[in-house]
Formats: sequence, structure tokens, C-alpha cells
Amino acid sequence: MRRYIIILMLLVFGRVSAQEAVDLLCEQRANPEGIDVVQPRLSWQLSGDQTAWQVIVASSEEKLAKGVGDLWNSGKVGNDESVLVGYAGVPLKSRMVCYWKVKVWTNAREGGWSKPAYWSMGLLQAADWKGKWIGYEQGFPWDSVSKFSRLSARYFRKNFDVRGIRQARLYVAGPGHYEVAINGKAIGDQVLAQAPTDYTKSVSYNTYDVTKECSDGKNVLDVVLGNGRFFTMRPKYKPKKIKEFGFPKLLLQLEITDDKGRRTIVSDTSWRFTADGPIRSNNEYDGEEYDARKELGGWMKPQMVAAPGGRLVAQMNPPIKVMTTIKPVGIKEGKPGVWILDMGQNMAGWVQMSVRGSRGEQVTLRYAETLQKNGELYTANLRDAKVTDIYTLKGEGQEVWHPVFVFHGFRYVEVSGYPGRPGFGDFEGQVVYDDLANVGEFHSSDTILNQLFRNAWWGINSNYKGMPVDCPQRNERMPWLGDRATGSLGESYLFNNGLLYAKWLEDIEESQKADGQLPDVAPAYWNYYSDNMTWPGVYILIADMLYNQYGDVRPIRRHYASMKKWLRYMSGKYEKDGIITKDKYGDWCVPPESPELIHSKDSSRNTDGQLIATAYYYHLLGLMGHFSELLHVSADAAEFAGEGEKVRTAFNKKFFVEDHYSNNTVTANLLPLYFGMVPDAKTEVVFKHITDKIESNGGQISTGVIGTQWLMRGLTRYGRADLAYRIASNTDYPSWGYMVEHGATTIWELWNGDSADPAMNSQNHIMLLGDLLTWMFQDLAGIAPAAPGFKKIRMKPVFPAGLDFAEASYQTPYGRVSSSWRRKGGAIIWDVVVPANVRAQVYLPDGKVREIGSGAYHFEANLKL
Repeated sequence: MRRYIIILMLLVFGRVSAQEAVDLLCEQRANPEGIDVVQPRLSWQLSGDQTAWQVIVASSEEKLAKGVGDLWNSGKVGNDESVLVGYAGVPLKSRMVCYWKVKVWTNAREGGWSKPAYWSMGLLQAADWKGKWIGYEQGFPWDSVSKFSRLSARYFRKNFDVRGIRQARLYVAGPGHYEVAINGKAIGDQVLAQAPTDYTKSVSYNTYDVTKECSDGKNVLDVVLGNGRFFTMRPKYKPKKIKEFGFPKLLLQLEITDDKGRRTIVSDTSWRFTADGPIRSNNEYDGEEYDARKELGGWMKPQMVAAPGGRLVAQMNPPIKVMTTIKPVGIKEGKPGVWILDMGQNMAGWVQMSVRGSRGEQVTLRYAETLQKNGELYTANLRDAKVTDIYTLKGEGQEVWHPVFVFHGFRYVEVSGYPGRPGFGDFEGQVVYDDLANVGEFHSSDTILNQLFRNAWWGINSNYKGMPVDCPQRNERMPWLGDRATGSLGESYLFNNGLLYAKWLEDIEESQKADGQLPDVAPAYWNYYSDNMTWPGVYILIADMLYNQYGDVRPIRRHYASMKKWLRYMSGKYEKDGIITKDKYGDWCVPPESPELIHSKDSSRNTDGQLIATAYYYHLLGLMGHFSELLHVSADAAEFAGEGEKVRTAFNKKFFVEDHYSNNTVTANLLPLYFGMVPDAKTEVVFKHITDKIESNGGQISTGVIGTQWLMRGLTRYGRADLAYRIASNTDYPSWGYMVEHGATTIWELWNGDSADPAMNSQNHIMLLGDLLTWMFQDLAGIAPAAPGFKKIRMKPVFPAGLDFAEASYQTPYGRVSSSWRRKGGAIIWDVVVPANVRAQVYLPDGKVREIGSGAYHFEANLKL
């Protein structure tokens, strides 16, 4: 009997990834707790091409085992759907636990039932919450509420008795960060909980099954609140710029089912409260101060406080965790008693320290990305962020500590005040980012490309913190929209980021004003509403990415009205005769003419902002037209098409000069070419201007954030993959390879990041990656979606001269696809693996095209000249 391998996974609102679900089953981890959407979506992976399926969802394990689908029995459904299959059973209610399994028919043969899985529902109605918001709405004598805030952590405690416990479920919201423990045992392995939002619009809560943590008899429940993004890092600094939310506060509900029924323990004024604990200060910019001598005491009652204002929503994106650890590669003493740790890698997280000393001794840890020539920390590019942790010893043997409510971006750590001589075993770098599975690998014969891939991996994970931020080290760390336009697509080949970006779209929507205006930063922690077309346009671009990469149309459906409202706002305010007249950032960070400059002042290097804004408007209109067709809004589709044609005509009339666009920069010509705005008869000559410009620059890059998003694919699309490869492997300034050759282990904010003014010179940004990662996977390896979610795959690699082999794999929603090619004389040897339930179009090196199904394939063909 043929054996079918079926892997179960839960995709709730399209926000639990395929790889996570594979891990979920294979590692026997608990399914997601406390979702708050009433139509979850289910997915599974299998080994053969599916012809039919059946799902059963039951209210108990016993019923599921008997095949009783009292919540939903789909019956046999004759199609090959296996990703994002919508639940269509009885209405789901708060607290329900739903058990499910699936059976598939593959090649007309019936398989067995899969192993069971489950999901649980959160609190769907406001009335389900019995807890009250508690906190303390002022600082204490040792705190400072000022430009450079110092606010100690807030500690809450509740004692309770329970006997005959059957189940206990904990619901908690603690903006900005919280840690919770029962009987001294930390609940969960997440850090920096919970997901950051605009707390006036929404507040995330988390749900935990704490049955095993509760014991018969007396129990103690402890919660510690940190400041996070709630108590802002620079309050009273720039009130018109920085949004404030107040002092940290807590909402908690512990529901226990025991022999006598269900009882609820809630946050209220019966709890004990103090701020006179060991965490004396915690501030994401400045660090954490911890006094291990402080024993909790001086308990008082908390205050009933006003709710933050936002609606309570279950956190659906994965939590932040310590994802990996690294050891120092160097420890060197500079000044007497001052040691410099070299972690060997620019990273985001913190250092865990092991120390033994006398009571009251203090160890100070300062963080930086680079060193000065004299070997001391280089901190000028951190601006006024103090990035300093201080630990005061209690003097009771070996003490192990790391901060819990802050993170740092760093490679180097200055250690002072350490008792004795520190050793390699006394420190551990804990790398902290969202719990997103690695889904892609890339390797080639080019060592520069391989290092760039590693640098990109480290840079991306450094800047995943419940939202995508621009940098992890200086006094910014903001979720700038423009940094992630094409970047989110490239990132999706490395990390399963669908959940994160689905959440971020909600942040963007919540930041929208009543008239449709969108900000440049979302959540709008900074009041930057500058009406660009490029930065807020990421709202539409990411919705498109989620559809293409994950096959998920729900983000488009959910945000369609908001996206349309924004486009109408921009066109109504800034369109004049088909031209968008508003732009602020331009082609941000083009290589400047002088090594110390941040931004170029040379007009021949910079692209007209109106050209950029109008080209993007045209492209976004096209995407919205596609969205309207997906949603069957035919009137809108016609409207977007008509507006697009008007814009295209006006664009060419204003910006096309003889045989090129505007001042003939690469970006000025590339955008209309890639977006399909160039008249057919002029395509070749416009493209030649692009290649001539690049070649005259020695194969070096001349684009900024905007142009680089389309550069590598644009060159390859029009037949110059060789030039794209030359740019990617170049090590002269300016280039990605230049960063590598000058010691970068992540991606710089500036092409001249080793010499530019430190006022804006992060060593760990990802915005200049552009479409490099996308190009590596889609063009060098030839792995691209030909249908949403990779239901069909286009496998069309390029084979640039000088590259001997390239190989990549990617975990699609249907399973793993891989492509590996190498040169052998004048032929290409190519091995391909296509996942089950998927078709692929394979473009062979000799020019032939084949359509193949799932399985492993080996091809040998001469390269078409």
C-alpha cells in the first residue's frame, strides 16, 4: 500500500507559515493559543499530487478520533487545494479548542487520516474581559521623566489557591513589554513581549496554557512591566514629533477550570505593586540598569488606570525570541580594567554575562558596531543613544544576567568594572528577533555573493522586532515604510515573514488619517506625514508580495478600501495634469560625490522627485487595478486603467527627452522601463542609456534606495544578466562588495558607510539591498512564482559568465523547491526538485521549455548562444 506523507499546519487569518507548521508537528510543539479570527484557514503538505481532500474539525479529541466532525466535516472535496483552505463550519466562540485532521486522495488513491492538530480561540468579545487595567501613573523618586528618561520596571504580584486543576489559560496584555511567571517559573520562551502597535488603536494580548505551571494549593503570579514603545524612549523631547502613551500598565486574566468549575483571577486593585525592584531603568535607546541586591519589598496597591484606548487583539505574528547564540571571538584589554569583546558579527540582542564578585560591585557594558583606530568603541553614529547596561552584583556566588526589556545593535562590547579577568566563557551573545523560520538557502561559486547573502541574513534578522525597523542600534529604530518596498520580497526568500508583514499592514492601516493620508513611519511613533508616493506606497507593494509569495488574498481584501482611499488622497492633493508633484526623499542615499557626504549635492546624480513619484503612482495604479480584478470590482479596474493611461501619457510628455528620461540617471530611465511606461519603439535606446551609464562607471552602482529596488531584475529582464552579476560581485566603491571587503558583516545604511558623516551612518540597515536577494533566487537560481503562492513555479535561471555554479532552495507553502546548476565545459548541468501538488515551467539552457510536475529532475543541455 502506497504511503502518503501529510504534514498538518494551521494558518490562521493567513498568518502562520508553512515552515512553522512543519516544525509545529515534527517537534510536537503546542499549536497557537488564543486566536481571535472566526474563519481560520488550514493548510497541509503532502508527497503526491492531490486530487481531493476532506477535513474534519471536532470539539474534542475523542470526537475527532471517532471521525465525528461536530464543528465541521467538509466531506470529500474534489480539487487540489491544500493551502489556505478556509474553515467553513459552525460559528466559533471564545475559548473553544478545535481539533482537526485531514485526509487526501492522491492520484485517485485514498490516503489515511493525518495525525491530529488543534487550535484554540481567544477572547472574541470585549465582554469576555473581566480584568481591569492597573498600573501607577507617575514616576518614583529614583526615576526621571525627561528628555533622557529613566523609569524603573513595575512589579505586580497576586497570590491564589487552586485545587483539582484541570486546565488554566492565561491572557495578558502588558504594553510596552512584560514578563510573567507562576511560582517563579517564567511563562513561555518569548522575549520583549508583546508585539508593538499604536496602543491608541490596538493593543496585542498573548494567551498561554499554564495548566502545568499551576499547582494544587497556594500559587503566586508575578508580572514585570518594562517600558518598550509604550513609555517612550525620549518623552518630553520633541512632543510634536514623538507620540506618547503614558506609563506602563497591565491587563490580565487567568481562567482556571478545576473540580468546582471555572474561576477567574483578574488584574485589579487587590494585587500588590512596587517599582522598587532590581530593574532600576530600562530604555531601548539607553540600556538597562539592574541592581541584584534589591529584594522585592515595600509592596503597595496598584491604581486603576485608563485603558490605552486601542482595541484588544490577539497577537497573531510570532513572538520575539532568543533565536541563536554566539561566543566572542576576541577579548582585549585597552585601558586598565576596560575590556573590549569582539563578537565577530554585527547583531541585535544582548550579551549574557557570568560574573562572580563582591556585593555592590558594578559591571558596565557599552555596545557599539565598530571601533576607533585606537581600539576604543566608536559611538558617534549612535547619536544620543547611551546603549549601556549596568549590573550591580549581589555577591552570592556565580551570577548570570542579561537585560530583558531592551535590545542592542552591536558587534563590540566594552566591559568595565568586571571583577578579575574576563574570559571567553563568561559572555554569550544572544541573538534576538522574531520567531520566523529560515526558508531559503543560497550558495554559489562567488565568495562575494555568498558573504552578501550571509550579511543580508544577519541584517534582516537584526531588524525584525515585532515590526520591521530600520536599524537596531542608534536613537531611531523606527519602522520606516520606504526601507521595505522590495526588501520585504527579498526577505521572504530567507525568512517566512508573511505573518510579520500581514501584521505590519494593519499597523499602516491604523496610522491612516480620516482623509486617507498615510505616514512614512508605521506604527506612527513619529509624526511624519510628509505625503510621499514612494514610502507609503509600500502599503500596496507588500500586499502584492503577500499574495504572490504566500497565495494570500486576504490582506488585499482587508486593506483594499484603505489603499484606494490613500491613492485618492494623493491624486486629489498632488496630481497636476497627470504628474504627482510631491516628493521629499527622492532616490534616497545615492552614492555621493564626496566620501564624507551623506546625500549627494550633485544634480547630475540625483533623480527628479516628481519623476519618481509619478512613475510609482503609475505602477501602484496598475497593482490596484489587478487587486480590483481579484476582488471582482470591475468599475474600479476600469477607473485605475484609465487613470494609468492618463499618467503614462503625461509622464512621457514631461520627462522623455529625445531618447532618455529627465537628466538621464539610471533611476530616471529604469523606473519607466521596468514599470512599462516607455513607448515600445524607445525601449531599446532607453535601456542602452542605463547600461552605458553603468559601464562608464566601471560596473559600479549609481542608484539609491528607489532605483536599487528594480536594478538587478531590470538589467536581467532586458538581457544583461552579465552586467547585473558584475554589479553584484564588484568590490570597488560604491558596491555591496565594497562593504564586504571593508569588514561589513551586515549591510550598511550608506554606500560610503566607512567614511560618511556619523549623523546618519548605521552599519546595520537593509534598505540598500534593493532587489539583490530577489535576483539571487528568481534569476540566478531560477525560483519564482508563476502563480500565487508558488502553485506554479517559473524556473528560468540565468548563467552569467564568470559564475561557475549557483544553488538555492526555498520552502514554498506547498513544500521545498530547489535548483542547482553548474558548468561543465560548454554545457549546464541542472538539478531541480519540485514540491508535491505543484507544476513548474522549466526554461532549459538550450532555449527549450518544459512543464513538469512534482519530483526530482536532472537536466544537461548546452548553453544557448
